[in-house]
Amino acid sequence: MLTQDQLSFSTIIPDVVSKYANNKALGFVDEEYLTYAQMGKSINAVMAFLDAFEIKAGDKVVIYSQNMPNWGVVYFALQCMGVVAVPVLPEFNTHELQNVLNHSEAKIIFVSKSLEYKLADVKNDFVEAIIRLDNFEVLEGKKQSVVFNKDTQFTSAFKPEEDKLAILLYTSGTTGNSKGVMLSQKNVITNAFQADSVQEILESDNFLSVLPLSHTYENTLGLILPILKGACISYLRKPPTASVLVPAMQKIKPEVMLTVPMVIEKVYKNSILPTIQKKAITSTLHKFKPTRKLLYYLAGKKLYQTFGGRLKFFGIGGAKLDPQVEQFLRDAKFPYAIGYGLTETSPLVAGSNASMTKFQAIGPEVSQCEVKINKPDPVTGEGEIWTMGPNIMLGYYKNEEKTREVMTEDGWFKTGDLGVFDKSGWLSHKGRLKNLIVGSNGENIYPEEIESLINNFRHVVESVVLEKKGKLVAMVHFNREELELKVREMTRNLSHKVDEKMEEVSQKVEETINELAAELQQYINTRVNKISRIQLLLVQAEPFQKTATLKIKRYLYY
Repeated sequence: MLTQDQLSFSTIIPDVVSKYANNKALGFVDEEYLTYAQMGKSINAVMAFLDAFEIKAGDKVVIYSQNMPNWGVVYFALQCMGVVAVPVLPEFNTHELQNVLNHSEAKIIFVSKSLEYKLADVKNDFVEAIIRLDNFEVLEGKKQSVVFNKDTQFTSAFKPEEDKLAILLYTSGTTGNSKGVMLSQKNVITNAFQADSVQEILESDNFLSVLPLSHTYENTLGLILPILKGACISYLRKPPTASVLVPAMQKIKPEVMLTVPMVIEKVYKNSILPTIQKKAITSTLHKFKPTRKLLYYLAGKKLYQTFGGRLKFFGIGGAKLDPQVEQFLRDAKFPYAIGYGLTETSPLVAGSNASMTKFQAIGPEVSQCEVKINKPDPVTGEGEIWTMGPNIMLGYYKNEEKTREVMTEDGWFKTGDLGVFDKSGWLSHKGRLKNLIVGSNGENIYPEEIESLINNFRHVVESVVLEKKGKLVAMVHFNREELELKVREMTRNLSHKVDEKMEEVSQKVEETINELAAELQQYINTRVNKISRIQLLLVQAEPFQKTATLKIKRYLYY
């Protein structure tokens, strides 16, 4: 049995391959899966392949790809050799990719066929090989004669040190320039065990992976953790739209899924709520708490079946969950759970399992991890969340100054998040410290709380609340497509001309949005305290730009 004494992949991978040899490990839905034995063989062949390129321990290798079984195979091969994996988010554009290559000094790029076009304008003279991840074909490089052989037996033994740099993660984040977060094998393997103590994973569990593997949330909890425990991970060939996701869930019936708030918030706003409000009787019942609970319970049973009917852990992390959506999940008896963490913490710091959630709370700190509130407010108990433990990063790559800013001399990591503990030691997240707005009288304004209120107003998709020139400003993105359909429906019986002329429909949509914006501002300002009232509401025509975990890149809108 694996123990936490084994904190090196060169020890763990042979163990899991032997122990779970015949279990399914990795595969695309509706395709043949790699067993653990086959995964081990592939990892070994990739190690031999990399050795032919004279890749050594400490060298950097980029993985720039959508999720696929070969992503995990290459990742584990790199870890077993002591080579530093540099997972790059598929959403990164050419400019961001160029910065990562330059800063990391990567020697090899593994790229999925779907992203090869992004390399066209990248200067990569220093890169020794570009390899297609889908089939290990060498696309460019000094050693184009090297050919991948799946049957190669690689016998060299590597003993990478558990506390050395193993993974270099460049997160676009929400606050500007990417930083290279340095994680060790000890960091991520420890955190996988910490997560297992929150929700035990069984070898019979099926994971459906929908978040990018290049994000540490999916990497540690959705790849390393299930592989440690002999579970099976399924991937999608196409982006996880409803038409792709629903048949996949019906097929594999996952026990575990990891997601971000926006995914379940969209399900609630675009599917659950419209269905309830479509009929007069259910719309009326929705207004009263006891009957609303019953409606949510019935909707939840249907939703649970849509997810395959076996789900035991629907993990939500990466941002704060909307209170109204969480109330639906609670009343629906849906097996959701909240986790909190950052890339710098590998990522999990606090969380609970689906059987013990509390409304708008995250959970207790994970095992072997200390969490404290630094300089708590004497009245509210709120302050910056600091944490310490074996899951805390080594630092920022080539940036000692930035590392010193966030790490204290005695080992505490300053998260930059605001939080508070309740009497039972459960952590709640209040928002980002950098987003906090201090009012004219020194009062704290939490923009995330106002945004939550705005986002539950009809036809609103998303919003950002910030301070501009001393004014509290709300930028709001309305659902134009939804409004256009509504306008067309309203005008169809009145005038065929309006239905035919796009410009008239468009004009009517603009008028409707302006009316909604004015109504929304009044709606907010009657529901928040005086200091949190919105002084200016701006309509955001395009969707806000987002990070991999679908958080809005707020710094772009300051």
